[in-house]
Amino acid sequence: MPPPVHDIVVVHSSDLHVDHDYTARLHGGDGTAGLACVLDAARGAAADVVILAGDTFDHHRLPQALIERAAAVIGSAGLPVVILPGNHDPAVSDAIYRRAPLATLRNLHVIGITHDEAVLFADLSLEIWGRAHRDYDDMIPFERARPRSSRWQIAVAHGHYMPMPDRSGGLHPSWLVGDAEIAATGADYVALGHWNRAARVGNGMVPAYYSGSPEFAGTINVVRLSEATGVTVARVPLAIAREHSEEGGSA
Repeated sequence: MPPPVHDIVVVHSSDLHVDHDYTARLHGGDGTAGLACVLDAARGAAADVVILAGDTFDHHRLPQALIERAAAVIGSAGLPVVILPGNHDPAVSDAIYRRAPLATLRNLHVIGITHDEAVLFADLSLEIWGRAHRDYDDMIPFERARPRSSRWQIAVAHGHYMPMPDRSGGLHPSWLVGDAEIAATGADYVALGHWNRAARVGNGMVPAYYSGSPEFAGTINVVRLSEATGVTVARVPLAIAREHSEEGGSA
């Protein structure tokens, strides 16, 4: 595919944990406030695509009214939203993403549900791929790399970073992501979720970042893919009231 003539801007966030309990209490009863704030910031950054790297919803047992409110927030965003299901909201048979009106949103792409592994934006020469959590058991987020089929490629994973994961004794209930696996993606950017704090990880061969959650990190990652300057990543503050100042670790 020919490269696009302009820079591509991707906003990366994760661990929004939309709910009617803990997250809602942080925002005066509105469990979708973090989601709305991230999407507002994405519009402000003139994003082409938004990536939510896991645990967008806290669980699948949320009331219908909250699902409808979240769908309205996503639907009114005016830009494509790509979600990778995480350990809290895996792509199970009764996943929240299969329920109306989320299931009918034209701008919502859910890896593992609406798309098996990858979402291709041909007009941007951009492919976003990842391995969704499909149940509540352990898994290896980057068990295999996906061959590149576009000018730009972003890999997404939801799990705990460990430079050299030890899997000799079997898998561990933290969905481990290691340096070698990140490098093997060969992606232009790796968008990670599961940590509440923002951080750059990996051995430097591929830019790999946790965005952190809106409430704990207070920022989004704005990723610019440019033919002129390559890949640049900036943390942009969110206009969000943070009643919890803890920086947190994994979630």
